[in-house]
Amino acid sequence: MALAQVKIDATEERLNTLDMPQEGWSTAARKDALMRLRSMGLPSRRDEYWKYTRPDTLVQPKALDAAVLQTDEVPVFDGLERLKIVFVDGVFSADESDDLVLEGVAIERLADATADIHWAKGLYGVLENKGQNPVERPLAALNTAYATDGVLIHVTGKPSKPISMIYRHVSTSSDAILHHIVKIDKGAEVTILENGPAAARFNKCMEIDVADTATFHHVRAQGRDHERRAATHMFARLGTESTFKSFTLTANGVMTRNECVIELTGDDAHATVAGAALGDGDFHHDDTVFITHDAVNCESRQVFKKVLRNGATGVFQGKILVKAGAQKTDGYQISQSLLLDEDSQFLAKPELEIYADDVACSHGSTSGAIDEEALFYLRSRGVPVGEATDMLTLSFLAEAVEEIEDGALAEEINECLAAWLARRRD
Repeated sequence: MALAQVKIDATEERLNTLDMPQEGWSTAARKDALMRLRSMGLPSRRDEYWKYTRPDTLVQPKALDAAVLQTDEVPVFDGLERLKIVFVDGVFSADESDDLVLEGVAIERLADATADIHWAKGLYGVLENKGQNPVERPLAALNTAYATDGVLIHVTGKPSKPISMIYRHVSTSSDAILHHIVKIDKGAEVTILENGPAAARFNKCMEIDVADTATFHHVRAQGRDHERRAATHMFARLGTESTFKSFTLTANGVMTRNECVIELTGDDAHATVAGAALGDGDFHHDDTVFITHDAVNCESRQVFKKVLRNGATGVFQGKILVKAGAQKTDGYQISQSLLLDEDSQFLAKPELEIYADDVACSHGSTSGAIDEEALFYLRSRGVPVGEATDMLTLSFLAEAVEEIEDGALAEEINECLAAWLARRRD
């Protein structure tokens, strides 16, 4: 059977398990996404941007069971003042969430926004659709078509505290599809936090429209669930003098694919995407990033660090596209892995595609083991080998964590990293 037909059959088999939500303002976008999905088909290992990651468990009709992890560990961000929005197995929980009221922002549940006219109609599926070119992202199209819940966030000012989306997993066979939209008006600023295991299988999409001089901060912690399988997508559009900063910590999880697609459309915009991943054993983690510079004097940074042990696998695919006319572009990309044994592997595909002549773009990717001289130095001063290894590991991850602008949030992430390492210390 031809590969194309195999993909068509697999796609239809998956779609037969899903129901498109009721009629409303998002209907046209959902139907368009479904048409696009059927045209491209769900991903397979033969697709260029999936050659390092097997998408099988993300596309098969039924999610594999995933045990619910019981732990006494204090959840990340728990000590911070924030507005909490809780989803349980992909469904908004009003009882566990705070009132969705905060100055400078309007928040609404996607499933409740059923009117024919809504501000989100101009964004739902729009950035996702644009992000399909030149690289197809079928799991994102699947999300747009079939997302059953999520939040719509319209930022008009500068809220006094972060908006925290908390995902809980209580069913061993849950399959969640969430879609969030964040619209940030001119000069406004918001911080979005995300944490928690969302479901046995999780497909999440976030579309972010950052207007002129607006600022978007995002810190995400994916962890606490050893059997999680997740595909996440962020699509962002940046206006003039706007700022986008996103950091993701990933620990545990069988398979995680985080995609980030950013388009800098206004002059003097800045985008940063950073991540730190900690993998042990049956762990596969894939960061795929595509940043397009389509304006003058813009800056982008991609900073990714992965620590892998006991056969874990890390993947980084990052591209900077500089369009003609996007002069004075400053694009920086670094991806590095620390391999704590000979069984782990790091697969990297950094790319630059430049059509302007006044630019400063660079990329680099390295893999290596613990610095034996530094380890010997610490041990010679009485530091036990386990603690010394952890200290060097945290030092390796520091460049990525430093991309978090808020010191309190950076400290939360550092504490999570230290705790994860301590639990696995030999």
